[in-house]
Amino acid sequence: MGRNKMSREYIARDPRTGKAIQKFNQTYQDEDIRVLLPQSGPWQRIPLQDILSLASGKVKKIELPINDGRGGFAGRIDGIKALNRVLGSDVDKAHSILLDALDDDYPDVRIAALKSMPSFSLRKSTSIFQFLSDRLMDENDAVREESRECLKLLSPIFPSGCEDILRRELRSQIMTNRGDAFEALRLTAKRWPEAGCLHLDELIREADTDLRRRGSKILKTIAANGGATGWDLISWSLQDEDIQVRRNASQTFAKLVVSEPRIATILVESAIEEEDNVIRKAVIKTLKRLDMQNPRVTRMIIDGARSRDVEFRKACIGQLSIILSGDRLREVAEELLRHETNLELRKKLTSLSVDITMEGTESQKNQFLAALDYIDDEEEKLIEILNPNKKIKGEDDKRELSRRDRED
Repeated sequence: MGRNKMSREYIARDPRTGKAIQKFNQTYQDEDIRVLLPQSGPWQRIPLQDILSLASGKVKKIELPINDGRGGFAGRIDGIKALNRVLGSDVDKAHSILLDALDDDYPDVRIAALKSMPSFSLRKSTSIFQFLSDRLMDENDAVREESRECLKLLSPIFPSGCEDILRRELRSQIMTNRGDAFEALRLTAKRWPEAGCLHLDELIREADTDLRRRGSKILKTIAANGGATGWDLISWSLQDEDIQVRRNASQTFAKLVVSEPRIATILVESAIEEEDNVIRKAVIKTLKRLDMQNPRVTRMIIDGARSRDVEFRKACIGQLSIILSGDRLREVAEELLRHETNLELRKKLTSLSVDITMEGTESQKNQFLAALDYIDDEEEKLIEILNPNKKIKGEDDKRELSRRDRED
């Protein structure tokens, strides 16, 4: 109960405006909380009344009760990992013990405190971000590694509290730190799109190409839920001087065509002149999924049929019969045929420019003829009964039908 209460009371705020940041996913579910817990171990079986004394070091070791045939012993490390289990009345004491452990002289104790920090933060988060910041710069490699894992868990829960830490780590010259920080940002952007946009807005303006490339990879995460700010970030990245940044931005089209087809149309139009194959493929793939009744899409496809890129022309010409019909289709096909040099595409355009109802072969014309009414045997017999003196004439009876009746 205490953990859920604390998670509801926390409000992430935009550091620039102070306004609450809207969340994409409003509540932490049980499965999310389990991810925050330390790995299963003896700490789970420590009696509640022994947790504080063990975690503080006042008691070195206790014998665990035998449950399901399991007994054993638990020490300080286990006590620290169990701090999130204390009763509500002991939360303040547990919080103080956790902060002391985070600053302990022994690396193993600091690591245990970092493992306990994510789950305990849902009960009381005061000051833990400063300690996390310090541990990310710890002299011990294992402590720094555990700190980075802790940041991945805490940033999606407390984006405001971790904002300055994340900003620093994203720009770290140590590539392992930078890589883990961008993973933390991706997880944060997935849960809090606005918080993700705040960092990406800064990253895509950086002179460091690596920062812009890594940031542009996260654009897919905020594409569907980032709103106008997210769309602007994608648009700016599509104009970046670095080809990889533009490629990463083009990978957002697939998500936008589902959630925001109007925005996808605008962005595809801005990228349609790109000559890079990766971006071209993204544009072609998206064009086929856009609303073909949209005049803007129609114009893009007709313009694309004049492209210098053969594959792009081929894709657009293949869409002509979907967006156009009748005289308009033949008119466009004839105009494109005058300038087309590729034999395969010329053949396709030739077939589109011909009105087969008038100029096609006999078999093609026959396809448009109405089918004859079918008369089954029973119906034919009924006709003969109703008209016994009338013969059904066929093609061979023309001469007989054309003769005049003999005058008596």
